[in-house]
Amino acid sequence: MHASGILHKLNKISKIDDRLYGSFLEHMGRAVYSGIYEPDHKTADQNGMREDVLALVKELNVPVVRYPGGNFVSAYNWEDGIGPKQDRPTRLDLAWHTSESNQVGIHEFADWAKKAETDIMLAVNLGSKGMDSARNLLEYTNHPGGSYWSDLRRANGQEEPWNVRMWCLGNEMDGPWQVGQKTADEYGRIARETAKAMRAFDGDLELVVCGSSTPYMVTYPAWEATVLDHTYDEIDFISLHMYFENEANDTATYLAQNHELEKYIHTVASVIEFIKTKKRSNKQVYISFDEWNVWYHSKPQDKKILEGNAGWPHAPAILEDIYNLEDVLQVACILNTFIRRADIVKIACMAQLVNVIAPIMTSKGGGAWRQTIFYPLLFASKYGRGTSMNVQVDCPTYDVEKIKDIPYLDVSAVYQDEDETISLFLVNRHETQTLNFNLSLAGFGDMQIVDHQLMVHDDLRAVNTEQNPDNVIPTPGDNAVLEGGVLDIPLPPHSFQMVRLAKVSS
Repeated sequence: MHASGILHKLNKISKIDDRLYGSFLEHMGRAVYSGIYEPDHKTADQNGMREDVLALVKELNVPVVRYPGGNFVSAYNWEDGIGPKQDRPTRLDLAWHTSESNQVGIHEFADWAKKAETDIMLAVNLGSKGMDSARNLLEYTNHPGGSYWSDLRRANGQEEPWNVRMWCLGNEMDGPWQVGQKTADEYGRIARETAKAMRAFDGDLELVVCGSSTPYMVTYPAWEATVLDHTYDEIDFISLHMYFENEANDTATYLAQNHELEKYIHTVASVIEFIKTKKRSNKQVYISFDEWNVWYHSKPQDKKILEGNAGWPHAPAILEDIYNLEDVLQVACILNTFIRRADIVKIACMAQLVNVIAPIMTSKGGGAWRQTIFYPLLFASKYGRGTSMNVQVDCPTYDVEKIKDIPYLDVSAVYQDEDETISLFLVNRHETQTLNFNLSLAGFGDMQIVDHQLMVHDDLRAVNTEQNPDNVIPTPGDNAVLEGGVLDIPLPPHSFQMVRLAKVSS
């Protein structure tokens, strides 16, 4: 099977915002407790944070982490997580039917984020709380001193403000599962007034308003239109969330789901343009896709834990999907979609970072290891920063029940002006056939292959474990050829590849 493509240096899509490769930590399951925080662990630092986990987070070069939720934030009192740890209350978390010890709060998270070399995106509670709680948290985190909340922060040991720039105005407020669910009009009004109050403190904050929780909500996409009609002049981003699953064990359909993602982004981008035109605005609102990942492997076990008579456990092992090679292909396709839509998607956060549907796993008291999906995110984060390029491709396609004309090849390309390199991310969706891809390069000058990594395995369901952490990992590719401005590369069935090209030194 053959595919061909053209990549021209002038055929650009958009500059990529580094925050496209962000992540997310919620107070649920073991994401925080025995994820990033385990005071008794042999690698724990003076703040109780696991250094082995921190090293893997830094390896991913995560540009931003959204915190503390997620559904958790819609009934969260941020004040519970400040002050002496021995005085912090234990609360019942209604979102996940668990107990929250509050041993990690804004101080601990901000210290960890600094060590992880990542920016903070804070979510405020617009479910059970509202504008007052949000503006108080903003004053606590960002004001130098001389006011009640800023002086309380200083009394709690943080002299300098953290100067958090990115703020989410609630979480999934359209969802019936959400504490404090609101209609689009109700939410639009409280989000607008909260945004106004926060901008009265600092007009340069970046504010994210809630879009649809999934493209399958009955209120979608009218929700976006109503919420943006209320908030367009006060906010910078609208959030979207989407999770991917293969409960039907249908790989072909599963790997076509990023086409549903593309439709989702296209539709919301169109709504943004509609409201922008309606308001005669010169301002551009962008998309923050701040929750996405594969999520289905752990659901049967989670149901037993969360719906059983387990009481209110603290940090139970929930949403601990163990990912396989098939999920590598899915995650790579999702990242390719974000790169191709870098014109409108500026922030994206894989949900989540550690243990909970995450690229990094830990065992309590034991080790930390990379899940299979760690690697496509790693390659995109390291080499997907630059300018998104339009790759014109002619490729055989296939159909599934609800999606037609899916190309077997899914590809994105990023050009980095500084070092004159091209990074290609390629997925072959075909189950049995190698896809021989010929890519013609134009306008780049003489190029050479400088890196080629391949992920493939005899078993599509192969996983990494603590005992066998390197079962599914990238290996150097050796069969790509670049001659006469044409890259020839065979893509094995059900494989992911990353190829980097650099200009030949004169």
